[in-house]
Amino acid sequence: MQLERYVNTLGRHLKARFGERVRKLSLHADFTCPNRDGTLGRGGCTFCSVLSFNPTQPQTPIDEQLAAAKAETKRASRYLVYFQAYTSTYAEVEQLRRLYAQATARSDIVGLCVGTRPDCLPDSVLALLADYRQRGYEVWLELGLQSAHDDTLARINRGHGFAAYADAVGRAQRHGVPVCTHLIVGLPGETPAMSFETHARVIGLGVAGLKLHPLMIVKGSRLAAHYARKTVSPPALADYAATAAELIRRTPADVIFHRVSATAREPTLIAPQWCYTSWPAINAICADLAKNGGQGSRAGAPAHTSDATSGMIAATK
Repeated sequence: MQLERYVNTLGRHLKARFGERVRKLSLHADFTCPNRDGTLGRGGCTFCSVLSFNPTQPQTPIDEQLAAAKAETKRASRYLVYFQAYTSTYAEVEQLRRLYAQATARSDIVGLCVGTRPDCLPDSVLALLADYRQRGYEVWLELGLQSAHDDTLARINRGHGFAAYADAVGRAQRHGVPVCTHLIVGLPGETPAMSFETHARVIGLGVAGLKLHPLMIVKGSRLAAHYARKTVSPPALADYAATAAELIRRTPADVIFHRVSATAREPTLIAPQWCYTSWPAINAICADLAKNGGQGSRAGAPAHTSDATSGMIAATK
């Protein structure tokens, strides 16, 4: 894959560890979110619609979800299970223990990825994930942050600030659990310079992995109403690719990229249309990296540096 010429990808990391291609199988375990059930708020993050993450019905048993996901996955004999939708640590630890055990019961499952919020991460859950890592599983704790700017986090109704993320990362590191942080480029009110500041703060905490996403407008989200009123717009492909490539260049070579863009299926996705497939963004990012340097070539660049990408993405009008 061309991207692996310029980026330290998860696929390359897994192939080096296991000697073959390893694929992720996404699961839906009927979790909810404290930002939806009234604990912290109602309605969730303004960009969120769970249908964009995983269309599987939540009542489907884990083993049936795995069988269906494997049937759709080609050219792999080993897998990571990925608890993706909503907040996948938002339950009592014994319930999580049962779910994770069900998902990893087969010998072809070699890893466990868990997506969650930084404010839903008690030490008992970190100890559970650390136990899987000690048993030889590939383990990733995927933390949704999106932005390090508290004003932005309030604007998108995250329900936590950067301090909660920093605390979660520190405790995960003490348990020996690698963290992959999710960042969104093009959030309402943010510029590329703000994305660079977020990235610098995340890298400064010692994160092990990153996922980059463009802002997407999906059905069922509150941003969909703003988009209809033309008060918010997602980034254009060229603008996103330029910012994502610069973020990659500023990332140390040992950090693993789990994703450099994102997609959503029809009819969930409203905009941008280039997010229906991954290739437009990947090809544009690769072209920029080939021209201007790959991962790590600008590691340590000041977050406030003014450059050619500094005025690109206008997320709001």
